[in-house]
Amino acid sequence: MKAIRVNEHGGPEVLAFEDVDTPRIGEGEVLVKVESAGINFIDTYQRSGLYQIPLPSTLGLEAAGTVVEADTSVTGLNIGDRVAYTNVAGAYAEFAAVPADKLVPIPKGVSFDQGAAAMLQGCTAHYLCMSTYPIKAGDRCLIHAAAGGVGLLLIQMVKMLGGTVIGTVSTEAKAELARDVGADEVILYTEQDFYTEVMRLTDGAGVNVAYDSVGAATFAKSVDCLARFGHIVLYGNASGPVTEFNPATLGPKGSLFLTRPTLFDYLASREDLEWRSGDVFKWISDGTLQLRVEHFYPLAEAQSAHRALEGRETTGKVILRP
Repeated sequence: MKAIRVNEHGGPEVLAFEDVDTPRIGEGEVLVKVESAGINFIDTYQRSGLYQIPLPSTLGLEAAGTVVEADTSVTGLNIGDRVAYTNVAGAYAEFAAVPADKLVPIPKGVSFDQGAAAMLQGCTAHYLCMSTYPIKAGDRCLIHAAAGGVGLLLIQMVKMLGGTVIGTVSTEAKAELARDVGADEVILYTEQDFYTEVMRLTDGAGVNVAYDSVGAATFAKSVDCLARFGHIVLYGNASGPVTEFNPATLGPKGSLFLTRPTLFDYLASREDLEWRSGDVFKWISDGTLQLRVEHFYPLAEAQSAHRALEGRETTGKVILRP
């Protein structure tokens, strides 16, 4: 089968389109024919070496497809079932061996592309506003990269919960996308200082939570945007990791809270996986949640897909199709 392999760390050019053996399933595993694989920033971190993975490796942590083989110990899944998963390496391929307890069914009315797009980013948005900092009615929220895959979903979920959203984006076109899904205010950080604007928009009070997936370029000002007892939720490093920070500064700034969550912990149990994915798929099915899926690349063009994502040329979700 064909797969995208990383044999050495580096830029998009290290993504190799190679022939590899179709994986053999082990105990409790299912062989999935991948129809759509989601691309996420964590893939670029693993490719570059920011997040260490064993090499060589097949990249990709989420996909949707069809069950084609199952271990005899697996129950509740049948050949031909439509399924989706995340947090299992090897999604940039034509086939993937996946533990059965990591798979969830794709409901009728939800496509493979939507299934792949919803898992990592949808469940990330879910845990951010439901668990890491549970949004309450009236909470003021700062969301960076508001027109990205997680950002657009997070805006909608925060609004469902009664929060007020201030988003940051790089262009007016992206600002319109954020407004379309419910952002109350959108700041063009390329033209305006987002700290100054947040203070103006909140009459100097600041926000209760800042969801920051950008990292180095925004972190310090994100902290300054917080109200007393505010939370800075650092869940990504799109501009590079935050390497220097003195926790003692959180006290004088208002007894603030800092957390660095990961999806792996928030999907660690089967119960959490079913809760988060179930909510996301239900909201997609009934139209409550708008899922923007508009960038599609053949598996062989994974390099181009990574360049577009890192170059901030995309909005919403980026999908690879084997």
